[in-house]
Amino acid sequence: MQSLTPERVARLRLLAQGLIDPWRTPEEAARSLVCTQGQDYSGSTVSLALRSGGAGAGSGTGSVAAVRQAYDSGLLVRSWPMRGTLFVVASEDLGWILDLTSPGILRATGRRRRELGLEAATLAAAEAIAVRELSGAGLTRAGLLEAWTREGIAVDAGRGYHLIFFLALTGVLCFGPTEGKGQRIVLAEEWIGSHRTSAHAPGPRPRDEALRELLLSYLRSHGPATLEDFCWWSKLGKTEARAALREIEGEAQDQLEGAEGGGREYWMAAGLPDRHADRARATAAPLLLPGFDEIVLGYRDRSAVLTQAEEARVVPGGNGVFKGTVLHRGHAVGTWKRSTRRDRPVEVEPFGVLPGPVQTAMPRLSAALPS
Repeated sequence: MQSLTPERVARLRLLAQGLIDPWRTPEEAARSLVCTQGQDYSGSTVSLALRSGGAGAGSGTGSVAAVRQAYDSGLLVRSWPMRGTLFVVASEDLGWILDLTSPGILRATGRRRRELGLEAATLAAAEAIAVRELSGAGLTRAGLLEAWTREGIAVDAGRGYHLIFFLALTGVLCFGPTEGKGQRIVLAEEWIGSHRTSAHAPGPRPRDEALRELLLSYLRSHGPATLEDFCWWSKLGKTEARAALREIEGEAQDQLEGAEGGGREYWMAAGLPDRHADRARATAAPLLLPGFDEIVLGYRDRSAVLTQAEEARVVPGGNGVFKGTVLHRGHAVGTWKRSTRRDRPVEVEPFGVLPGPVQTAMPRLSAALPS
């Protein structure tokens, strides 16, 4: 079993996540990543654009317009499939992932709903109104909240959010087609069903089968990663995840390979180190990633890309808002934000002195950022 340094872990992940050799389309990228961090709508569109277009590292040949078109075509949706956080998923995958993960999330969030007075009768009434009002074209978030308010259902103090969250977890609604700088809320079965093809219409599956698929897909698209990373990412239990890994090792061992590093056991797509040998130079190149990107948020242990001190600068004050990162050799060397200045479209806040290759690459990277 090979040994991995933190830098090698970070650079292998860039390759696994499609940032070096992007997938052809946003829907291929989303399907391969299974769930892509999506609470920041604009950031997640850039994340998927960077991973699509089928060109080289950081080229940005994928476009935000292509991602938005994938939403409008019903190929992508956003919902809360895991850990109470919005993710982008391929539309045909939403149902089976929710079947696997939503029971635990609903149990964990039940107390908060009761504190807000969202009892069973209120939830049922809210669902009936949503089904009526969303049928057809759907509504913006504000439009759905207004419909509930007209019918006497309170949406203040976070109640509106928790109503949408609950109905998403139970498979009633999701975020679908684009509307301005956001998305309309639609009925999940109606929207996804109307765009589904027979080639992508998986039905319900046993829990153990679904868990194996989610775990295998995560390790192949996010590896090198540990079982602890997966359990944090999915919020599924370690005991059943470990059992699923044993089954994968027995039935699909040709799809994964293991490694160790820093006392941790890692798993990744079979052949990834060999692919890296051919693309090592590309994984060393500078990259600009938006805030909330899977490279940062896809793992419990972020030490390969950020030290604790650096993470505090990416999430200042621990406020849950992640800044965009500048990467070099797979590790963050600063944060960035867009600027209104024509001569400097991106402003960088370095963690120290920016490496020479990063300074040289900034004009190209800034110009190539999907927008």
